[in-house]
Amino acid sequence: MRALVIYCHPRRASFTEAVRDVVLARLAAAGAEIRLRDLYAEGFDPVLSPGEHAGYEAEPENRAPVESHVADLQWCDTLIFVYPTWWYGLPAMIKGWLDRVMLPGVAFLMPDAANANIRPGLTQVTRLGVFTTCGASWWLTRLIGAPGRRTLLRGVRLLCAKGCKTVFAAHYLMDSSTPESRKRHLDRVATKMDRFLGASARMTEATA
Repeated sequence: MRALVIYCHPRRASFTEAVRDVVLARLAAAGAEIRLRDLYAEGFDPVLSPGEHAGYEAEPENRAPVESHVADLQWCDTLIFVYPTWWYGLPAMIKGWLDRVMLPGVAFLMPDAANANIRPGLTQVTRLGVFTTCGASWWLTRLIGAPGRRTLLRGVRLLCAKGCKTVFAAHYLMDSSTPESRKRHLDRVATKMDRFLGASARMTEATA
């Protein structure tokens, strides 16, 4: 298992960081190879520049500005996003990562004479995970349409392998969360990760 974790939060010691640490621990217990991209820590620029936009469809030259991120994306078979939900959607840093790294010839194949629609380019990705926090309640997030969740678990999943396995967990009402609710959520993340990864996580830990 080759897991790429895309992590996004501007502050250290946040609850989102605690969620990330649980995700990483369960991946390690499953014996996964792990690559972590901490977008804020590495100063990732989410802005698609005029030059990048002009050369967006020029393959493979379009990869050059984000070459290391593309290499990680093409390396992984498990892709996990950990981030806070803001305004019901993705933080600008995550959205910019999608804009700049999910490129033609990398994440998808452009339409051509034989194909009217784009085709998946991440067919090696068989697991897709999303772990987030939301200030709003579950019902209000659903009323708005949960655009962040839909972008990743519908839009990105469409570019992955057929039958790509998914997992999602969100702590809602974060602004009124308690130590107890946060602990329950971290336990839930661990349980969901173990189910997502299969029995290998428990077996590896038991024999370590």
